Amino acid sequence: VGAQQEREVTLQEWQSKWETGKIGFHKERGHPLLQKYLDVLLNGRSGLRIFFPLCGKAVEMKWLADMGHTVVGVEVSEQALKEFFAEHSLPYCEEPVPEIAGAKKLQSTSGNIVLYCCSIYDLSSSIVGRFDGVWDRGALVAVNPRDRQRYVSLMITLMEKSSSYLLVTVSYDPNKHKGPPFYVPESEIKSLFG
Repeated sequence: VGAQQEREVTLQEWQSKWETGKIGFHKERGHPLLQKYLDVLLNGRSGLRIFFPLCGKAVEMKWLADMGHTVVGVEVSEQALKEFFAEHSLPYCEEPVPEIAGAKKLQSTSGNIVLYCCSIYDLSSSIVGRFDGVWDRGALVAVNPRDRQRYVSLMITLMEKSSSYLLVTVSYDPNKHKGPPFYVPESEIKSLFG
């Protein structure tokens, strides 16, 4: 963990990964853990607002939208967001986000998928609202270690009181891999989220 603490991946590096196709973190078929724990996320509820932090072009966004949920995601790579809509043949419209300089909002014409192209740290509940559920498949493990508290603090402000948060992390020897994904020990997850 010590060796990773100082590691920093810039927004430009993330964009470069998309531009060069180095997106081994993307799952073409969706994540099996979301399917396995979907009941925990939904908790018997329908028509939820579900947030996808650092969404990329996650296929689960369409899957949940097709179930009747509203999906909101954020991603720094405009290419990833446009690929999502293209790969699912979803028409969308694009507009600026007045509160965030340079940000764009790409929204399906059906209105149930809204993807923000900007840094996650530019978002707030006044811009995107609050969510009934969060699917964090690769966000906490992707944010720079020194930004974890900032990230979690933001996520907490975006959650409704009855919100469900599904989090996927990875377990490995952090001295053998510089990340991302970064190793986040369970004790740190508990201290971050309380």
